[in-house]
Amino acid sequence: MIRPVPYLKGWLSALFAYPIAERMERRDIRSKRKELRRYYKLDFTQRKQIMCQRLADIVEFAGANVPYYKDLFREQGFDPVKLRQDSRYLQDLPYLTKDIVREQGVRLLSRELEGLRYHDMKTGGSTGLSAHFLYDQEAADYSAAVTLYARECVGKKKHRSELHFACRFPDAEPLSKWTREDWKCFAMNRSNIFFDRLDAEGLDEIWQTLIDRQPYLIHGHPSTIHALASHIQNTKGSDKAFEVFESSGELLEKHQRELIAKVLRCKVINRYGLAELGVMAYQLGGSESGLRVLDSEGWPESLPLVESSDYELVFTGFRNKLMPLLRYRTGDMAQVVEEPDGYYLKNVVGRVHDLVPINGIPYPTHHIMDILDHRVGGIQEFQIDLRGVKPILRVVTEPHAVKENIQNKIAKFWGNSFDLQFVGHEDFVRVGRHQKFRHLVHS
Repeated sequence: MIRPVPYLKGWLSALFAYPIAERMERRDIRSKRKELRRYYKLDFTQRKQIMCQRLADIVEFAGANVPYYKDLFREQGFDPVKLRQDSRYLQDLPYLTKDIVREQGVRLLSRELEGLRYHDMKTGGSTGLSAHFLYDQEAADYSAAVTLYARECVGKKKHRSELHFACRFPDAEPLSKWTREDWKCFAMNRSNIFFDRLDAEGLDEIWQTLIDRQPYLIHGHPSTIHALASHIQNTKGSDKAFEVFESSGELLEKHQRELIAKVLRCKVINRYGLAELGVMAYQLGGSESGLRVLDSEGWPESLPLVESSDYELVFTGFRNKLMPLLRYRTGDMAQVVEEPDGYYLKNVVGRVHDLVPINGIPYPTHHIMDILDHRVGGIQEFQIDLRGVKPILRVVTEPHAVKENIQNKIAKFWGNSFDLQFVGHEDFVRVGRHQKFRHLVHS
C-alpha cells in the first residue's frame, strides 16, 4: 500500500530538495551517477581498457605530485609510464600499509591543505590501529555517486526512503528545531534510527520505529540486524517493515543473511566499503548475485599470505588525487576473481563488531567507539578486555589529551563499569593466528 505523505515527501526530495542541496553545498554528484550508469553499460573488455588508463593516470600523478611516491619511485627505479603498456608493471611497487600512512603523514598528500576543501575520514581500527585519510571534493562526490548508483541497482530509487542506523549518545538532548542534519536527511530522503542497547527493550524500540517509518532500504551492521531478526523470531515468528537490508561495516555471515532474509522477509544486500576508499564492491545484481568490484573506482588485487591459505585484499584507488593510495593493503581477507562481466570478491573475511555487556545490557562496539570519538575525545585507540571479573578499558590518548578529563567523561557515561587503563599501542592484546587487533578481547 502506498502511503500518501511519505510518497509525496520522497518525490519532493528526489526532484527538488536533493538538487537544491547539491547546489548549495557546491557538490557535483548526480552527473557522476549518470557517468557511472554509462560506464557499467559497457562490456567488461571495454571497462578493463578504461581501468588500465585510469591506473596509469593515478600512478603517474602520484609519482609527480606526492612526496612519498616521488622518493619511492626514485628508490625503486619505477617508471609509471610503463604501466601504459602493461598493467602488470604495478607489481614492481611495494604495498602501502596503515603503518606507512601514519608514519608519512602529510608526505602522502599531493598539495597543501590550507584553503582546500577536503574531508577527513578516520578508520575504525578493526583491521589495525586507526589512521586518517583525506579526500578531495571530487573524490568525495564520486564516493557519494557510487552509493546512489549501487542502491539504484537494487531498486532503491531516490524517491524511495532509506533509514540509517546511528549511535544514540547518552547525553543527547531532544532538539526543538530543524538542524543541518535534518535538512540533509530530507534531501537524501533518509531518516536515522538512534539506538544503543540491543536487549529486548532496545530491540522492541527499533522494530516499532521501523514499523512506523516503513523505509524501502535500511543500512546498518549485520550484527545489529541479526540481533533484531533473532528477537522478532522469538516474539513474532516473522514480520516485515522494509524491502532491502544493506549490510556494511563488518562481515555478513551466511547464517546472519539467511535468518535476516527469512524472518524480516527482505532482500539482503552485501557491500564492501572502507573509510580509506569508500564503497568498492556491491551486489549490483541483487541478493542472489556475487559481490562485484566497482571497477570504475579502483584496481583490485589479492595478496597471497605466506602464513596461511588466505588472501589479503589490495586496492589502488582511481579518484582521490589529494591522497592517492597505490596498492593499499586493506587488512581484510578476500580473493579477487575475474569473471566474464567483472571482478568479484570471494571468501571475504572482514571486520566483526562484538557486543559489550555493560551493567547487564549488551552494547555494540561501534556504539562504544562513537561515544569515545565524539563525546569523550582525545583517544587514539581503545580495547575492552572481558577476560577478568571486571571489564578493562584500555585507551591510548592523543599527545595533547588530559587524562583526568577522559577519566571523568568515561565515568559520566558508564560509571565504574570499567577498569580504565591508560596504555601504549604496544600494550594492546593481539588475537588470532595473525595476531590481529580487535576492540574486544574474549579469551
